[in-house]
Parts: sequence; structure tokens; C-alpha cells
Amino acid sequence: MNFPENLKYTKDHEWISIEGNIATIGITEFAQRELGDIVYVDITTIGENVAAEEVFGTVEAVKTVSDLFCPVAGKVLSINPDLDKQPDLVNTDPYGAGWMIQLEVANPADIDELLSAADYAQLVH
Repeated sequence: MNFPENLKYTKDHEWISIEGNIATIGITEFAQRELGDIVYVDITTIGENVAAEEVFGTVEAVKTVSDLFCPVAGKVLSINPDLDKQPDLVNTDPYGAGWMIQLEVANPADIDELLSAADYAQLVH
């Protein structure tokens, strides 16, 4: 399984990429495999401030619905518009075209509390 080194991870299987104070967030390859074929992504928190570990949306697979947890606190700036028509991007490209939200990070130091790729790999193996 692929866990890019340049990302940080949560125990809830989200990944986060940081550029300045803007974070891009999605779910890991492990999470999308566990869920199976994703048929719908429901995120309605655009413009809202969300706390770390707060639910920012849900992802619906053929068999289940799963909450999406925010890795760090911040304001949701955008939602991936492609997921409306192509939710399967989360399955085919979880670290690229399948990203879910972009967030303005409230406290960049919070990133340091997240898991490295190596730590996350140990968690899921």
C-alpha cells in the first residue's frame, strides 16, 4: 500500500498535505480499500470552522457510510467539485484527484501532532 512520505496521517485514516497555511485533506488508500466502491461524498461544511477530530462530511460506499474527521482545526475553504460527478476518484486516486477539502489551518503547530507515513503504515499493518 502507498503512504506518501510528504503527507501526515490520522488514526481515523485521513491524510493532510500542507502548503503555507492551506491544507488539502482526503482519505488514505487503506481507508478507501476498506470502504470499497465509493458512490457518494457528502461535504456541506464549506465556509465553516471545524475543530480537530470534528466530522466535516461523510463518504458513502456500496456497503457503508463513514464519517470524515478533520485532522486539524481550521476553516473549510473549498470542496473538491469533481467528487459530485466522480466519487470513485477517491478509489482511483486517493492522494491526488480524490482529495476532499481544502482548509485554512488555524494553528500550524497542530500538524506536528499527526502521524508520519511510517507511523501510519505501522498502525494499519
